[in-house]
Formats: sequence, C-alpha cells, structure tokens
Amino acid sequence: MGTIKVENIRLFAHHGCLKEETKIGSEYRVDLEVDANLRNSATSDLLRDTVDYVFLNRVIREEMFKPSHLLESVAKRILDRIFYEDKLIENATVWVSKINPPIGGDVEKVTIKMTESRKNYQ
Repeated sequence: MGTIKVENIRLFAHHGCLKEETKIGSEYRVDLEVDANLRNSATSDLLRDTVDYVFLNRVIREEMFKPSHLLESVAKRILDRIFYEDKLIENATVWVSKINPPIGGDVEKVTIKMTESRKNYQ
C-alpha cells in the first residue's frame, strides 16, 4: 500500500448558500490523499499501473466548477468519482477549503474534510 497526495490545488469557484457567493465566487483550496497498492507501478514503471495524479487533479477541477450550496456536496462528488473511475484507490480523504469566507470575522479559511473507503462503493 502507498499514498499519493495532490496538495494545494487553488481554484476560483462559485459555491455557497448566499446568492452573492454563487454570483461573485470565491477562492478555494483542495487537497486530496489516496491510498492504493503501488507495488506494481514501482516495479513496472508504467502509468497504467498506478493512480494518475493528472486524473485526480482533473476530477477535482471538474467537480469544483459545478456550483453547490455546501462544500460537503463538492467533496462527496469528488470522492464518488475517483472511486468509480479508478479501481486501484482503496481509501481517500479530501479537504475542501473556502478562503476568506463571508462569516463576519477575520477568518483565513473554513475547511471540510471527508474520508471514504472502497468498501463503501461495492
């Protein structure tokens, strides 16, 4: 088993419960960590034998660009897609952060974290 991390993906997207948030948009940061069997790829040196982090980045970007009220919804969509589209992934954790959220205070970011396992997708 091994771990692949795709960290600090910075995006501009339109999520939130307030009309202004979905209209104006905000900055976001997404981090993803996946566990998979990396033994074959370590030996073969072939991309087809591993989890492609270009694929992971693409899924994150595509799901982040679909407006949602809640960050939890975005995180769930990201997890659903990576488990359905890449059978090597056994466990995954995603962090979705809204930078400078409009919550009436000096707050750097708010973050939701969700973790799933392959066994929940069979």
